[in-house]
Amino acid sequence: MSGSRLLLVSLFTITFAVAAIAFRPEVSPASRAGSITAAAPMLEPRSGQSATLLPDGKVLIVGGMRRNQDFYKSAELYDPATGKFQATGEMSLGRVGHIAVLLRSGKVLIAGGWVGMGGTDSAELYDPATGKFSVVAKMTVRRGRPSATVLADGDVLIAGGEERDNESLASAEIFHATTLSFQPTGSMHHARISHTATLLKDGRVLIAGGYAGSVASSAELYDPKTGAFTETGSLGTARCKHTAGLLPDGRVLIAGGSDSRGWSGNLSSAEIYDPQSGKFTAASSMNDSRFKLPDEAVQLASGKLLVAGGSRDVEVYDPATGKFDVASGQMNDKWHFMSETKLRDGSVLLAGGYPNNDQATAQTWIYRP
Repeated sequence: MSGSRLLLVSLFTITFAVAAIAFRPEVSPASRAGSITAAAPMLEPRSGQSATLLPDGKVLIVGGMRRNQDFYKSAELYDPATGKFQATGEMSLGRVGHIAVLLRSGKVLIAGGWVGMGGTDSAELYDPATGKFSVVAKMTVRRGRPSATVLADGDVLIAGGEERDNESLASAEIFHATTLSFQPTGSMHHARISHTATLLKDGRVLIAGGYAGSVASSAELYDPKTGAFTETGSLGTARCKHTAGLLPDGRVLIAGGSDSRGWSGNLSSAEIYDPQSGKFTAASSMNDSRFKLPDEAVQLASGKLLVAGGSRDVEVYDPATGKFDVASGQMNDKWHFMSETKLRDGSVLLAGGYPNNDQATAQTWIYRP
């Protein structure tokens, strides 16, 4: 090859390489927020179901509804090793909006929820060793969609909910894991449903927002040492059906939900509660407004918080930047009242929910950080 032709080829190569670098796409924030991909469907379409990580790494999916007034007794297990679901035992009754809590014994407490048009006081235990449910003592009050928080001693605080339609409760009770019994504890200062309950690092529980005739901005703290609730600072924005998550530094992120307008009042705003000051301060907003979220945002191994449901997008809150980033990939609809469960490998199972009608889906997705 002549010197002149060699020079032309070299110049072309350099020019092409420079151009490729110049037009290389920027790494989007979404890549820093992980990705979601579709996974195997559940055996049944469900919304308002519970999802609990068991000691063996499987996920117990319980109850929920196919559509309004069509509630499930059935349960199923997700096995991350196979990526598939299989049937397990049935509850004594069909329920939706119930609580599900993993106890230190390895069994799962299922309690409350809606059966028909009202709440129930029934409770049962799921035993992974047998794959069966057994009925235990009843709660002190019938509760549809209360909150449940495992306390430092292994007992469970159950607060609020509805006894029947439009009859929100201020009362609370404790499930004693050793005696399998329920006992009343102090009442909240405000009746509420669709609130969040977050265990703080000092052992107290932050109750925030919710609904009781109107959407609430109030918040209160439950102290297991006294068995009493005390009021704390108010939310900057009244909200219900939102999500909450504990940050690594002990503060609490509150995000999304809706105001008094319900479906047309979805919120993208977020705020942070500081236990030291007892106050909420505004945080960066999410990229999309959403409500009917899982009560608890999943804390990832990195300390970031995952927010899913109510939107096609999954978002991740980064405490280091104070901002939300959108994960790569999208769900095929705005699934409401879906479940999210962190698996042993750090990924998260997202399951079920319903779109802007009451027809639930069996679809699931896997989020990977």
